[in-house]
Amino acid sequence: MQSLQEIRANFAVLDEWEDRYRYLIELGRTLQPLPDELRTEANKVRGCASQVWLAMHIAGKTSPTLTFLADSDAHIVRGLIAILFALYDGKPVDDILALDPNPIFAELGLNEHLTPQRSNGLASMVARIRSDAAGAISRSVAAS
Repeated sequence: MQSLQEIRANFAVLDEWEDRYRYLIELGRTLQPLPDELRTEANKVRGCASQVWLAMHIAGKTSPTLTFLADSDAHIVRGLIAILFALYDGKPVDDILALDPNPIFAELGLNEHLTPQRSNGLASMVARIRSDAAGAISRSVAAS
């Protein structure tokens, strides 16, 4: 899995959007396989034109961190998932909720080069991650 700094650097040297799309597809190939038992309705992300599954794991009680597994049936969406993982995977819940990903998406040029359907799907994935993070805080507080 590549870091956000590596992704930014690679996007910066790719001038053509065709090259950036190919890079997104390459990023998607780095995702861990999603086990079949996690391809459930509960893990499905609503609002995506493609099929997207997102499973979360909470680690830690007092300051929970979240890790994710995800997959899609669309190659470019898998690449977008890899970018989201660079932003959110393994991070504390408070950091996840504090991060506004939109400036990063704009910096990478995703806002103007993704179709409206893909942009909506990306927003749905971010909303799902943020919702899972907020739910992890609720569970952490309830367990205290």
